[in-house]
Amino acid sequence: TAEPRRPAGGCSCRNTNCVERPLRRLFEGLGSGVAACPWPFVLVPLLLSGGLGAGFLFLPQRQANDIEGQFTPTGGPAKAERDFVRQRFPTNDSERFSAPRLPTEGAYAAFIAVAAGDRSVLDQEAWSEVLRLDAAVRDLGYERLCARSGSSCASPNPLLGDATAAAPQNLTFPISSRGTFLGAALGDVQTGAGGRVLSARALKLVYYLREDGPAAAESRRWLESFLQDIPSKLAALGFASIQVTYFTSLSRQQEFEGNTKSVIPLFSVTYFLTITFSVVSCLRLSCIRNNVWLACCGVVSAGLAVLSSFGLMLFCGVPFVVTVANAPFLILGVGVDDMFIMIASWEKSSRKKEKSDVKSLLSETYAEAALSVTITTLTDVLAFFIGTWTAFPSVRSFCLYTGTAFVFCYIYSMTFFGAVIVLNHKREQGNRHWLTCMPVGIDKDQADKSCLYNACCIGNCSRQSSQLETTQPESEHPMSIFFKKYYGPFFTNKWIKLLVVVLYGAYLGGSIYGCSQMREGIDLRNLASDDSYVIPYYDDNNKYFSAYGPRVMVVITESVDYWNETVRLGIENCTQNLEGISYVDKNLSESWLSIYTVFANRAQININNKTVFLNNLPTLFQIVPDFQWDINKTQDKIEASRFFIQTVNVTSAVDEKHLLNQLREAAKQCSVPLMVYHPAFIYFDQYLVVVQNTIQNVIVAAGAMLVVSLLLIPSPLCCLWVTFAIASVIVGVAGFMTFWNVNLDSISMINLVICIGFSVDFSAHISYAFVTSGESSADERAIEALSQLGYPVLQGAVSTILGVVVLAAAKTYIFRTFFKIMFLVILFGALQGLVFIPVFLTFFENFVRPPHSTKPSNVSTHNTKSENQELRFRNNKDCP
Repeated sequence: TAEPRRPAGGCSCRNTNCVERPLRRLFEGLGSGVAACPWPFVLVPLLLSGGLGAGFLFLPQRQANDIEGQFTPTGGPAKAERDFVRQRFPTNDSERFSAPRLPTEGAYAAFIAVAAGDRSVLDQEAWSEVLRLDAAVRDLGYERLCARSGSSCASPNPLLGDATAAAPQNLTFPISSRGTFLGAALGDVQTGAGGRVLSARALKLVYYLREDGPAAAESRRWLESFLQDIPSKLAALGFASIQVTYFTSLSRQQEFEGNTKSVIPLFSVTYFLTITFSVVSCLRLSCIRNNVWLACCGVVSAGLAVLSSFGLMLFCGVPFVVTVANAPFLILGVGVDDMFIMIASWEKSSRKKEKSDVKSLLSETYAEAALSVTITTLTDVLAFFIGTWTAFPSVRSFCLYTGTAFVFCYIYSMTFFGAVIVLNHKREQGNRHWLTCMPVGIDKDQADKSCLYNACCIGNCSRQSSQLETTQPESEHPMSIFFKKYYGPFFTNKWIKLLVVVLYGAYLGGSIYGCSQMREGIDLRNLASDDSYVIPYYDDNNKYFSAYGPRVMVVITESVDYWNETVRLGIENCTQNLEGISYVDKNLSESWLSIYTVFANRAQININNKTVFLNNLPTLFQIVPDFQWDINKTQDKIEASRFFIQTVNVTSAVDEKHLLNQLREAAKQCSVPLMVYHPAFIYFDQYLVVVQNTIQNVIVAAGAMLVVSLLLIPSPLCCLWVTFAIASVIVGVAGFMTFWNVNLDSISMINLVICIGFSVDFSAHISYAFVTSGESSADERAIEALSQLGYPVLQGAVSTILGVVVLAAAKTYIFRTFFKIMFLVILFGALQGLVFIPVFLTFFENFVRPPHSTKPSNVSTHNTKSENQELRFRNNKDCP
């Protein structure tokens, strides 16, 4: 035969077929081995899964649901800043407690009391109930463990410091007449002339407990007991004038840890839906060729992959984070997707009457399906393992568990499920019933049986003798016929192609706009379930107390000459720069150095002298005792010191990000070594890396996908289309998740990593079928690709959505977000694979024409796909 002409822009054997051909031979050999001896390939995965599943015994020790440890970036600057504050400014909760000076959030129980109706919480009726609430907390034994300032417990609210039965009068806001800051104590305050308080809708009470020494463990037990007792206490108090919400320093963590338990019941629903869909998809109106057992075993294969991978990771000590609980839903859908591809290829091979030997059938099935499944699995696994290059431990754990599960899912599909196909084929060859495995034949009493009996037990409603079903060639699936006769020709119509291009332009435009509106950061309230008691507290806090944000420490980190006037002027300039930020109220700053300077001028003390400066500090501490905890002083120098600035109007994640960046930038430009810190900055640090990490992972993963596609798909331009599909799906998901109120945070970042692999899955199947088609025109190749793999791709999309759809009913943001983004990934991925890519590929007919598409005159135009493939390999002289 004449050697076919290699088209311009086509691929060289050296860079594609020389990888593809050995892999095909390898899979053909594997298929022959599985067909020759299927039982070991069934039993070994079962035994391996059982052995690795023992790793679940370590699950209690491996659970790592610490919010700070898992959802804040490793090595975040705020963590180092906290260590510095702890070292330089140690606390003493038993004698000199000060809430703004804590390096952490502290141990506390908090209440927000909101006046009922439109009344004020400072009205006498409401105030009386606030006092009853305070007394109830003290009755729980609070005073035994309270954080102390001097000899008394630190007041939960400045207005309760010397509380009487009468409501406070003649208050000024935000600074009281005694110089106390009330911004964090009263909410939704209405003021008159001179800042006089007219009314206040809400009041916050914060009961701090000791954390130093052995008191820390007792304080934790008290808080746990408090959470158990306080609901009944509040019910018994029966407040009529105030509505009370509560929260503790343990609440966020406890509610977060309970999220995993809430999703466990959904596993059974997911497996039921997936098995049902798989069975219905594989159902045949034949008691012999019914593929119910194949469908069930495909789901079992995915379940074994979860058991093996999770057990292995637990054996290896990888932390089990709550986000990992999403993985089984995803793996189930992907495993079923591979099953559909395998079954579709097996049925196609079975329709070739000349190949009745099970070894030949399975070899051809593996040669056709395994390479496509390998491409998608390899890209998925690469995407997940690249996703481990992140600063967020929760993302790292999820990617390790899920990537390993995909590897096992692939192995079990090639071994366990392939062996099940062989055993099922032997049952069919023996003409045995799909359920009972009893031989199906002509019953001598058939004439006396009903039509329903004959249809279920014999496979034929007729009472006449019928041939054995195994002598009949298997008919093409109705959905394959639909894609071949209706769907494919519809989308290859030139006007429909034009419409598809317009729709894609609209999709891309909407996606890009959504990306420009993307919000960053995780809201801590979303770590609790919707019905948690912490949600009303967060809502009240945001509604009534968002006007004043964190009170930020400004720390001079090194020893400087404070007695040098030039140094003091430099510190004052730095303070003014910080106070000039729009999020800072300069009237609410607190600085020991400013007060000391004013005091020295009034007392005519020359603080430009080092000795005088240091010797007169005790006088300052007598005036403001708290200032002595703001100076780390040795005998002859000040090692470090701090002052405070008050932030305002930090009401959103965008505000938090801008606040942190502006404060740190101003501190960096200061002439003295300066550091800004607040415990909330531990969580704000995510804004510094989440976008950077996401872009890094997406770019690296997309590059890896391109390399894999170039090696395994025999058309470079087609590989570029796969890469284009990756970018298209990522942009679409990132844009539309904004419209669905999903922020870019460590949780959605996980899903964008998944997005990379799944966008390859759908486009690679269709693209590979397109470039290996033997049809002469691009339209015909697109139709053939859709007829062969359109239905399996659709099945895979539906099965994956079914795998995660139950998460839409979850009461937790983490799981609902997973569903939302997975839904977008599958929807847009399926659109790429079934609509956009087939249409776009037809526009480049001369560039994606495979080497074997130009048929020599003496070669039959009725060659099978396999024969054309073999012809292509023979005519490529530079192949080994």
